[in-house]
Amino acid sequence: MQNTLSGKIAIVTGGTRGIGRAIAERLLREGAAVAVCSRLHKNVQAFLGDFAAGADGRLMAETADVSQLEDVRRFFGIVDARFGGLDFLINNAGIGVFKSVADLTPEEWRRTIDLNLSGVYYCSHEALPRMKQRGAGYIVNISSLAGKNAFAGAAAYNASKFGLNGFSEAMMLDHRYDNVRVSYIMPGSVDTDFGGRASAAPWKIQPEDVAEVVTMLLRMPARTLISRVEIRPSKPPK
Repeated sequence: MQNTLSGKIAIVTGGTRGIGRAIAERLLREGAAVAVCSRLHKNVQAFLGDFAAGADGRLMAETADVSQLEDVRRFFGIVDARFGGLDFLINNAGIGVFKSVADLTPEEWRRTIDLNLSGVYYCSHEALPRMKQRGAGYIVNISSLAGKNAFAGAAAYNASKFGLNGFSEAMMLDHRYDNVRVSYIMPGSVDTDFGGRASAAPWKIQPEDVAEVVTMLLRMPARTLISRVEIRPSKPPK
């Protein structure tokens, strides 16, 4: 494996909270320059307040909604101006609306698909030519075990993650000979407030555990691709 990620340039979408925050923090510790985005300005400001002072100019955070193509183009342009390139894209931004199909509104359906699936396409579409220009790159998509195991009350979320898994595999096949590797990670129960659900359960996966897996993928030799990773709590409640 590579000994260091120092000097690399990474984008982490949805990087101010939860899994994205843990990934961004870990990449900063590894010496990478990191650009994060969030839909909420207050989250961007809080994130910068926590990490900017110790990042030695290697951190930027912007308000951007990756479900909106113009926001994505603007954000990537700011990253170009600040860091001058891109090596890694971590597509982490997402939402979960947990309702039955009868109760799910068309607006909630569209918002879930637009953010969880179309947003990944928009960001990847912007990232790929930049990575090809640098000669290599790595895209990691944060999916979910809900992308292979459907459950009641999660039709929109399941659909978005099933779609994300298929998109990830096709993108890998499309661009492997451009020296762009693509992986997707499917965590189970992670200890965050995702979807507004109560958390703080000690048996759950921690966000930094997912960040550890991302770092491991990015360090793999260029000859090797771990295309899919499933992560589960080792001892969930019986």
